[in-house]
Amino acid sequence: MFSKTCEYALRALIYIAQQSKNDSRVGIKDISKNINSPEYFIAKILQDLSRKGFVQSAKGPNGGFYMDQKNLNMSIADIVREVDGDKLFSGCGLGLEQCSETHPCPLHDQFKSIRDNLRQMLENSKIQMFVDNLDLQLTYLKR
Repeated sequence: MFSKTCEYALRALIYIAQQSKNDSRVGIKDISKNINSPEYFIAKILQDLSRKGFVQSAKGPNGGFYMDQKNLNMSIADIVREVDGDKLFSGCGLGLEQCSETHPCPLHDQFKSIRDNLRQMLENSKIQMFVDNLDLQLTYLKR
């Protein structure tokens, strides 16, 4: 459903948020190890997300990535849109460019409701929610 880049971005941001408690910062090696991602790939993704304000970074011996309260209130949909674009929320189920209300594909009506439910779920899913569930051990990022 998501691109590999988006999957890594989501996992990394949730992990960073969880580790950001008490003003902690987390490095690339730690992130990579704990979300099962290639180090160079996650570094590139986080560098881009940092420039765009989805995560903060600090250089130096006590440096690393961290999140503030604003970031914790981001929706998963915001991250998906930034990394993968809006296609998941507006695209055709068959990938047709001309699919619309007036010119629907065979899956249009069914896919539209699924797509709308998915958008709503991801809009209502905030980073903080995932951190809370991880802390309660209701969910996990790595097994």
